[in-house]
Amino acid sequence: MRVSVESIGAIGRRMTVAVPADEVEKQFVSRVARLGKTIKLPGFRPGKVPKKMVEARFGGQVMQELAGELIESSYRDAIGDEGLLPVGGPSIEPKNLERGKDLEYVATFDVFPSIECPNIDAQKIERPVVEIADADVERTIENVRRQRLSYDVVERSAEKGDRVVLDFEGRIDGAVFDGGTATDFPVVLGTDQVLPELDAGLVGANANEQRRIELRFPDDYPKQSLAGCNAVFEVTVKAVEESRLPDIDEDFAKAFGIEDGGVDALRAEVRNNLQRELDERIRLHMREQVMTALRERNDIDLPEQMLKEEIQRIEASHSDRLRQQGLDPTQVPLQPDAVKADAQRRVALGLIIREVVNERSIHPDAGRVRAKLEQMAASYENPPAFVQWYYSDKARLAQIESLVLEEQVVESLLEGAEVIEKKESFANFMDVAAAAAPPA
Repeated sequence: MRVSVESIGAIGRRMTVAVPADEVEKQFVSRVARLGKTIKLPGFRPGKVPKKMVEARFGGQVMQELAGELIESSYRDAIGDEGLLPVGGPSIEPKNLERGKDLEYVATFDVFPSIECPNIDAQKIERPVVEIADADVERTIENVRRQRLSYDVVERSAEKGDRVVLDFEGRIDGAVFDGGTATDFPVVLGTDQVLPELDAGLVGANANEQRRIELRFPDDYPKQSLAGCNAVFEVTVKAVEESRLPDIDEDFAKAFGIEDGGVDALRAEVRNNLQRELDERIRLHMREQVMTALRERNDIDLPEQMLKEEIQRIEASHSDRLRQQGLDPTQVPLQPDAVKADAQRRVALGLIIREVVNERSIHPDAGRVRAKLEQMAASYENPPAFVQWYYSDKARLAQIESLVLEEQVVESLLEGAEVIEKKESFANFMDVAAAAAPPA
């Protein structure tokens, strides 16, 4: 077998392979002979069909199947002999598949790029030092308290913070539009629940009052058929309701599953939950710094096939999320440039992390995988069943192993970095971390 390899840029390869004609002929004759022993043709006993007749009738099919198998096996042997590591499958261009001649083809593919710096040695990495104060716990309880508002009917005009219950009918150019009507629709004023003009038009309204409110849908309104349109809403206010906060007492604690210990036990549970959330945010914050440093140190060419596949995954995930929310993905399109940049980042980091894993011989720690699953299972009704569900399927378990492997990679890389501790308040760090969260 003759093999020649040509470089196309940094990671592209064009490999020409020629399988000798005598090897092709030997396998062709062997296949025809085997076929002749099994086929049945009128006028001939089984296994007695002349060789030339078998070749005339089935030679083309035999050659086609043989060529496919020879290309597959010779390609595998050639990349092994040449020490190549292709990314994905090759593009095959047959050059000669004729009997009596060398079987020749050209395989074009990308190889894994060379990673020059699979570490972050001496890189400055910031580790937040955050303590959860009593005020953070109280603020969280107050936020939860506000989420459990109740409403009482009042005999006065509606104010911001009140909830109004209304029927409405919206028209554009005199015609009711799709989704433009509702009955017993609750709106909490001043919470951006509805368009600003509609919200403002309801302030000061009384029960059993009818109002006509004109507004314009924003140009970037998610439902494109309404974007930029002028509409008129005929509204009937059926009730005005005032909010009432629940008392923070034993009953309030029981509403969150705290049967014993009352408010003090609730505070302890809230603190524990905040600590878990804080630990996860710090982990993600450190991870993002490590990944950014790796990316900046390795400006690599990306395999086109991997990039295309990652773009497809991002788009499919986006569509799935919107469908789950009852939205039409075509009405909320992604920005191609943003998708491409995200895909480039993901593919690049995947390749760099692969090199780190190989260079440092990192493998998912079985104990950490079990601990991760048990942590995830804690919020489910039957944690052991949840854990077993993952262990029963290798593909599902591989997802968790991948998460653990990444954590181990980050920890290994941080050993060579210059980690600088920075004190921050809980509220400030959580707000900043949420705003700076990397793409999923």
